[in-house]
Order: sequence, then C-alpha cells, then structure tokens
Amino acid sequence: MTMNKLTSTLLASMFCVGLMAQETTSEDASEDTAMKESPMKKDSTNFKKVKLDGIAAVVGDYVILDSDIEKTLIDLKSQGASTEDITHCGLLGKLMEDRLYAHQAVQDSILVSDDEVNATGERQLQSLVQQIGSMEKVLKYYKKEDEQSFREELYKINKLRMLSEKMQQDIISEIEITPEEVRQFYNKIPENERPVFGAELEIAQIVKAPEPSKEEKQKVIDKLNEIKADIEDNDASFSVKAILYSQDPGSKTKGGLYTSITKESGFYKEWKDVAFSLKEGEVSDPVETPVGFHILYIDKIRGQERDVRHILLQPEISQDALDEAKRELDSIRQKVIDGQFTFAEAALNFSDEKETKFDGGLLRNPQDFSSRFELTKMDPTLYNQVRDLKDDEISYPILEADPRGGTSKYKILKVTNRFDEHVADFAKDYTKIQQLALTEKQYNAIKEWMEDHIEDTYISVGDANRDCDFANNWVKN
Repeated sequence: MTMNKLTSTLLASMFCVGLMAQETTSEDASEDTAMKESPMKKDSTNFKKVKLDGIAAVVGDYVILDSDIEKTLIDLKSQGASTEDITHCGLLGKLMEDRLYAHQAVQDSILVSDDEVNATGERQLQSLVQQIGSMEKVLKYYKKEDEQSFREELYKINKLRMLSEKMQQDIISEIEITPEEVRQFYNKIPENERPVFGAELEIAQIVKAPEPSKEEKQKVIDKLNEIKADIEDNDASFSVKAILYSQDPGSKTKGGLYTSITKESGFYKEWKDVAFSLKEGEVSDPVETPVGFHILYIDKIRGQERDVRHILLQPEISQDALDEAKRELDSIRQKVIDGQFTFAEAALNFSDEKETKFDGGLLRNPQDFSSRFELTKMDPTLYNQVRDLKDDEISYPILEADPRGGTSKYKILKVTNRFDEHVADFAKDYTKIQQLALTEKQYNAIKEWMEDHIEDTYISVGDANRDCDFANNWVKN
C-alpha cells in the first residue's frame, strides 16, 4: 500500500482522464428519478421500454447514479488505463468513499472557497484549450452545449474532489511515527518477506554558470523598458508583446499568463515580490531573477491570488564565457584528481550552485529528498551522465540546459557512494522503513475513520448493487 493509494482520491485521477460525471444531491436526484421512472413511452402503434438511469447509491447528501459509474469506466478506457482488474462494484465503492469524505468535510466545517474552486477550474480549462486548440473544440470533445454549463459541471466536480482531499489530509495531518514504532514495524515483517531495495547511487556535482556581460544585460533591460513604454504610452497589448518576445516557453503561447499565483507559489522570490507590489493593470520595471530579466503585468487580483502576465528576456551568453566556464571546471577536476582538494571541498569553494555546494555538491532526490537515487527510477538524463563512471572517477565537463529556463551551465559529476540491491536493513535503510511504517499507520487511521463514519452516516445502496463484495461495510450487514 503506497502513500499515493492512501491519500489520493479517485475523482482527482478521473479529471486527468476527462471525467465529467454528473454530481447530484439527494433532493435533485429524487426529482430526476421521478421524471425518468416512466416505464413506458407510447407512440402511435405500441409501447416502448425506456432504460432508466437508476440510483446506484446514496452517501449522506450525495447521490451516485448508474451512469456515473459507466462514465468513469469509459473515461478510464479512453485514457488507455488498464481496466482488467476494475469491477463495477469496486468502482462504485471508490466513488462512495469520495462522497463520504466530502460529506464529512462539510459536517466538520472544512471549507473550500468558491475562489479556490473557480481558480482550479480556470486552470483546467486553459490547459484543455491549449491541448485541444480552442474552447469550441473542448466543448465538442466533451459533448457540452455551452461554456457556462461546462464551467458549472467543473465546479461541482472540483468542489467534491477538493473537499474529499482536505478531509483525508485532515485525518492524517497529525499522525507521526516514533523510532520505536518504526522498529516494531520492521521486526514484525518476516525475514523472507522484507522489501528489497534496488541498487542506488549517491551523486555529487560542481557547477559553473557562465555570466553574461554587463553590455548584454543592459541590452535586455533597454528592450524591456522599450516594450513597457509601448504598452503604457501607445496602449499596446502586453499579451501580444509576450507572444512576440518572451523567452519563457511555459507562458509565451498564453500571452505570458500565469493564473492563481499566491505568495506560496513556486516562483522566484524576486518575481513574487514584484507581483504582489503592483496594482491591477500595472506594468513593472524590469526585475532580475536567476533565469533572466522580466517585466510583469497584473491581469487580475482575486483576494490572495493574482493572475500575472510576464515577459522574460535572457541576456545572451557569449561562447567565450561558455569556454571559460569549461576551462575552470577542467582545472578544478584536475586539482581534485591530483589531491589538492577533495571533491566536497572543491564544491564548497568553487561551485556556483547554492543548493548543493554547502553539502559537498551532493544531489538530492526530488522524490523523497534523500541523497540516494535508485537506478531503475533515476531521471534518464542523469542516469546516462553517470552510468559509466567508476569509483572515484570524475566526469569531464558536461554542458546542460537549466531545467528552470535559465542559461546553460557546465558541471562535473562524481558517484560518491554505491548501494547494491539488498534486502531492507534497519540501520542502512531507516528512512525508507520509517516511511513505510508511517504509511501503514496512516492507512490504518483512514480505515478506522472510514469504519466509524460509515456507521454514523446515512448510506443506501441500490438493490442491484447490494450483493457487491465491497471493501467497506457500505451495506451495513
């Protein structure tokens, strides 16, 4: 049982594959069912049977229709997901779990603001439009009559999903694991059933980032000031300017737009400081971040969130600057080989990468922030760079693009430690065993919560589904 399986909700994954299932409250469903329950439809010659969309289950204030289950399964298949092990009963049980979480979230006054839900829907719509081509094509793809009804349906889906997620996080938010509990968890696993961890590496690097000249920086600042003046003095469109000039591939095609920015969003601090100092409709002066220079425009302010457009220009790095960075790394590499420095000392004294230099250049695995990289799960680019390195060998300088959009940098790499595939060892693998123990404790807490609240909540399972072998006691036998 993984953390993802414990804390993710089915609806979250369903949206990614295009789930547009109808959410209905008990009261609405009663009216719909009354209208649909006319068993015969008469024409001039005979009576014709009409298939009904019955109620599969009711959980608190939420109703699940038979069509919701069918739509979910169809969407999974259309995405190419394997549905071999997915049953009608299993899918219904998962949908019921989501509604129980959402129902109890409302009872416990766990709130999701309309602004938060609408902002999520807006981001989803923009992503769909970008992928499919236009709003008209999106509506046609999802068989929706108009944009407003589509937005309303997205609102219902997202609100239920977000309530469900918040409820689950609330259940496990204060769960911690003690060292003694970790030890007990490990000791109760039979020796022949202990997990096997794959071969792993620890990797360190030294980075040199070539600097643009002052003249190149000033060229970019002057160009951004020229664009700003054209927008302010001649009423030019910031969006059009971004499409024409911005060097940010993530927002260029959207007119430089990033939506629902908060102070906690993962943008550079300098960028956010400017974004939250401007008024709606205001254009900033050029601001420098590690990836270049920007001007920002505040498209809309909604409470603590802002829709921000920006134009990024990057000073040109000369070939001479790139060559000099490479020469520096060649020199550092040779001095480490000659024993003048250790690799860790060289990283501390010479690396331009602040995130790693103070830790001897040691890289952190973005999946769990540990220092180990499992070979079978490594980023392919990094794996190809280190796979042929022997013990104590240092790579020659490697030119690499900045994944955050900055200028290219040179780096040298060293494998500082190797761990062969092995059965879990308490001392060597404590961090991983600790996470497994915490996951089990969270799983048990959720299971106990589910059992208690099924007993306390109004739940009705339709006759056609009462024989299902549910994982939870939905039928309350």
